[in-house]
Amino acid sequence: MASTGNTSPPEIVGKEEMGTRLRAERKARKMTLQALSKASGIAVSTLSKAELGQIALSYEKFAALARALDIDMTRLFMLRDAAQAAVAPTYVKNKLSDARDYITENYHYRLLMGEYPGKKMLPMVAMIDSRKVVEFEDYIRHPGQEFVVVLSGKVRIQFENGDSVVLNRLESAYFDSSIGHVYLSVSKKPAEVLAVCSEAEDVADRLKGG
Repeated sequence: MASTGNTSPPEIVGKEEMGTRLRAERKARKMTLQALSKASGIAVSTLSKAELGQIALSYEKFAALARALDIDMTRLFMLRDAAQAAVAPTYVKNKLSDARDYITENYHYRLLMGEYPGKKMLPMVAMIDSRKVVEFEDYIRHPGQEFVVVLSGKVRIQFENGDSVVLNRLESAYFDSSIGHVYLSVSKKPAEVLAVCSEAEDVADRLKGG
């Protein structure tokens, strides 16, 4: 993770720890791997490898699992003794160092504000390591909308429809995250961004005044 004014190294959520948490959430709902696969659209083999701590999952797969398990995705990344309020408070204040780092093949990211229950948005800080589309298995797609602002470096967001946008430091973009997309660093060093994702149904509810 890029420097954020915090000199201590980020605490990392390891693949084995994440696998244990995913398995516990699935079993707590008395779901088989096959049932979770059907509900999330993720292959049984991928789920099994994730639970065994053999692979790191992408954001879109975590989002799909969170919907299938009906959980706040951010909770999976928090310390076990971190409390989440039963009722939404007026506000929650965090330091970036309160969040834990999760490392995938393409990004390092931290999901923020897990203490706030029933979030309508998922804020995160991510380090962009990848520089070419071919470094990804596929474009990333998930329901909803996405806002991003570059904190350091320079980023290109490449969309599967051929469109792309280049963002310098403190420039931002807003887009439909169901369109396949990848973040690429086009600066000498990995770039750092703040991204906020919103689920499609939550956007629709707000537009209706819900």
